[in-house]
Amino acid sequence: MSRRSRKQLPVEPVELAVADLSHDGRGVATRDDKKVFVRGALPGERVRVRLTASKRRYDEGETVEVLQASPDRVAPRCPHFGTCGGCSLQHLDTARQIEAKQNTLAQNLARIGKVEPERYLAPLTGSPWGYRRKARLSVRYVAAKERVLVGFRENYARFVADIRECHVLDPRIAAQLPALSDLVQSMQARQAVPQIEVACGDAQCALVFRHLEPLGADDLERLRAFARASGLAVLLQPGGPASIQPLEPAAVELGFGLPEFGLEIAFGPSDFVQVNAAMNRRMIAHALALLDPGPQDRVLDLFCGLGNFTLPIATRAGQVVGVEGDAALVAKARENAARNGIGNAEFHAADLAVEAAAQTSAPWLQAPYDQALVDPPRSGAEAILPVLAASGARRIVYVSCHPASLARDAGLLVHRFGFRLRGAGVMDMFPHTGHVESIALFERAG
Repeated sequence: MSRRSRKQLPVEPVELAVADLSHDGRGVATRDDKKVFVRGALPGERVRVRLTASKRRYDEGETVEVLQASPDRVAPRCPHFGTCGGCSLQHLDTARQIEAKQNTLAQNLARIGKVEPERYLAPLTGSPWGYRRKARLSVRYVAAKERVLVGFRENYARFVADIRECHVLDPRIAAQLPALSDLVQSMQARQAVPQIEVACGDAQCALVFRHLEPLGADDLERLRAFARASGLAVLLQPGGPASIQPLEPAAVELGFGLPEFGLEIAFGPSDFVQVNAAMNRRMIAHALALLDPGPQDRVLDLFCGLGNFTLPIATRAGQVVGVEGDAALVAKARENAARNGIGNAEFHAADLAVEAAAQTSAPWLQAPYDQALVDPPRSGAEAILPVLAASGARRIVYVSCHPASLARDAGLLVHRFGFRLRGAGVMDMFPHTGHVESIALFERAG
C-alpha cells in the first residue's frame, strides 16, 4: 500500500451498513459515495470496519465488530475461519450461499451478456463439508514459531495460515494436517519444501511434495515411513509437473467411479479433475439430462480433459468426439476409453483457445454434430464459438467455472449465432467459497 493510501485511511473503525455480497464473498457497503468491500460482513448488517486499503474506485476493509447481525449469519464450524483463505462464506447459512451464487449468475448474464434464461434450473447442491479432493497446500518454515506451517494461504496475504484442522478437505487428508507439519519439520530440507499438492481418488489419496533441492536419504526414509503409516501415497516433484515421480508406493494410480454410467476414470496426481467428487457425479448426470443424446446422435465435447463428460456421453450417444488442448490428457482419455471398453469415442488434441479460423480444417470438424458440450477454463470459449455454431449442433450444454465468461459467451451465442438460452443454474462445486460453477442450455432458434 502506498504512503498516500495509508494517509487516506481513518485510524479508527468506521460504522457501515452492508447492502450486498460481492462475487468473492465480501460484504458491499458505501462510504462517501464510494463502495467498500468488507471481509466478514453480510448483507443487512451494521458493522464496525477497519479500512485496510484505498483504491481509486473502491475501498477495502475487515469487520471489527458486528453491531446488527443478519438472520442468515451462522457460527463457522472451523476455528480458523477468518484467517485461513480456504473459505470465505462459512459465516453465511448454506442455503443463502446458494441464493447469493444464483444472484451472481443472474447479474452477470443481464449485465455482461444482455440475456436472461427462459428458466432458472434448480441448483445442484451436496454436502458442504469434506468435499475437496484436490488442493495445493502451502508449506513454510517459520523460524519465530520454530515449526513448519502446512495449509492454505491467509486471507489476502502471502502468509501460510497456521491451521491444525480443515473441514472442507477430504477427511483422509484433513486428519493428517498436524502430522504433515511434524513430518516436514523433522526433515533436513524443511526450508526447501514450499508446497504439497493433494489429489484423492475414490480408493487412494496422494501427496506430491514439491522440493527445491535434492532430498537426502534420511528425508526420503521419513517420507516413506509417513506413507506406510498413513496409507497415503507420497510422490516427489523436483521440477515441473513432468518431474513428478512416486516414492512410496512405487506405482500410484488414482481413479473415481461413475456408477450411473458403469465407468471408472483413472487420473494422475497433477491432472485436472473436478474438486468435488460427489458434485461431479451429479453434474455429469445433470448435463446429460439437458443434452439428451440418443443412439442416433453424434456429439462434440470441447475441452474434454480426461473424458469426464465424453465417456458418460458415449454410453448414451451413437458417437462422441472429445477435443482437448493438452496432448497428455488426450492420451489418458484414450486410455480411459479403452479401459472401459468404450469404442464409440474418439479424442483429438487441438488448441481451442486460438482463433476459430485455425480449427475449420480440423479432421474432427469434417462431419456435423447433433449436440455439443463445452467445459472451458475461466477464460471461456469465445474463440471457438464460431466453430461451435457452425458444427450444426442444435443443442449446446455449457459448463462454466466463471460466470462472467459464461455471460459474455451466452450473449454471443444468443445475439450473434442465433441460439436461445433455454435454462441456466448454479452448481455448488465449492461450498463456503464465492466460487460460482454454473451450467447453461442453449438451443438453436427455430
